[in-house]
Amino acid sequence: MQVTKLLLDAFEEVVKYWLSNLDFFKCSIIISYIYTTEYFSKKEIMNKSRRTFLQLTSLALAGTAFTTKNNATTKPIVIATWDSGVPLAKTAFEIMQNGGVAIDAVEKAAMQIENEQNCCVGLGGNPDRDGIVTLDASIMDHNANAGAVAGLERIKHPISVARKIMDSTQHVMLVGSGAQQFALENGFTLEPQTLSADAEKDYKEWLKTQQYKPVINIESNKSGGPNAPYFLPDGTANHDTMGLVAMDKTGNLSGACTTSGMAYKIHGRVGDSPIIGAGLYVDNEIGAVTSSGVGEEVIKICGSHLVTEFMRQGYSPTIACKKAVERIVKRDPKKAKEIQVGFIALNKKGEHGSYALQKGFKYAVHSNTEIKLIKTNSYFK
Repeated sequence: MQVTKLLLDAFEEVVKYWLSNLDFFKCSIIISYIYTTEYFSKKEIMNKSRRTFLQLTSLALAGTAFTTKNNATTKPIVIATWDSGVPLAKTAFEIMQNGGVAIDAVEKAAMQIENEQNCCVGLGGNPDRDGIVTLDASIMDHNANAGAVAGLERIKHPISVARKIMDSTQHVMLVGSGAQQFALENGFTLEPQTLSADAEKDYKEWLKTQQYKPVINIESNKSGGPNAPYFLPDGTANHDTMGLVAMDKTGNLSGACTTSGMAYKIHGRVGDSPIIGAGLYVDNEIGAVTSSGVGEEVIKICGSHLVTEFMRQGYSPTIACKKAVERIVKRDPKKAKEIQVGFIALNKKGEHGSYALQKGFKYAVHSNTEIKLIKTNSYFK
C-alpha cells in the first residue's frame, strides 16, 4: 500500500508538470492512456487512485476547454516587442483591419519607429564605438520571401530597403556600402551623418568611461578592449531589435525587424535582427517569431527558426519560446545570467506567447479582442 501511495504521489507531480508545460488536450490523452495500462487498470490500484484520476482528468479537461476558447483564431492580430511596440501594433492592426495585408502592415509599423527618436532603432539610435550609426533590418512574408540589410548607413528606412530587396531582386541580404548603393539607386536619399542629441551625449560619456581610442585599440571584446555593455546606464537592456509579427484577415503571416544594433558595438558588427531564421522567421503553415536582446546568442541557436520548429512539434507559442531560451542557458549558463534575450511568437491559430532570460521583457498585442502590454515570464526571476 505504501508503494502504491508513493507511486500515485509521484505520478500526480508528473502530471502537474505536464499540465504546466504541455498542451492540455495532450495531457488528457496521456493520463487516460496511462490508466489503461496493466498496472493502473488493476482493480485495487484503480480504486485507490480513483480520486487522483478524476481530479487530474477534470483539470486536464478544464484546461482543454480553456485552451479551446483561447484557440479561437483572432484575425487580424499583431504582436510587437517592448513598450515601444504598443503604437506600432496599433498601426499595423489598423492597416489590416481596413483590408491591408500583413506584409504592408509590418513594414509601415517599422517605418513608424524608424521615424522616431529611439535608443535602439533608426538613425537617432546609439552609434557603434566609432560614433557611426549603422542600421540592420529584415522582413519576411507568408510565401517565405525575405529581404534584409546590414551595416546600412545614412538611410532613414532600412526596413523599406529590405522590402525592396525582397520584391525586386533575387537576393535576400545586402550589406554595407552595397546596401547603401542599392538604396540610392532605388530612390532612397542620404541623410546627414550626425548623432541625435541624446545619442551624442551618451556616446561621449561612454568614451570617457571606456577611454576608447579607435586608432590604437585592439578591436576584440575577448582581448581586453572596451565591451559593448549588456545593459545601459539607466538599467535597460542594450537590446538590438524592434520586432513585430502579424496575421491579416486572410490568415497570412508576415514579420519585420529594424534596429540600430547594440550600442557601442565594434564597427561592422551585425546581430540577429537582419538574419532570417535568427532574429525573424515566418512559416505560414506554423507561425511567426521574432527576438530581441543580445543577437549573438540568438544567432548561435538560430533562435526564431528554433521557436517555429518547436511550435511545429505542437508546443504553444509560450512553451516554444521557453524551450529556445532554455537552449541558450544550457549552452552557456554563466553567460546567460548576464544578458537579456527574449522571443515573441504568434502561431497560425492566433495564439501568442513569449519568454525571456531576464525579467523586464514585454510585448504588445493588438487584435479585435485584446489591446495590451504583456509582461513576459523569465528564466531568471
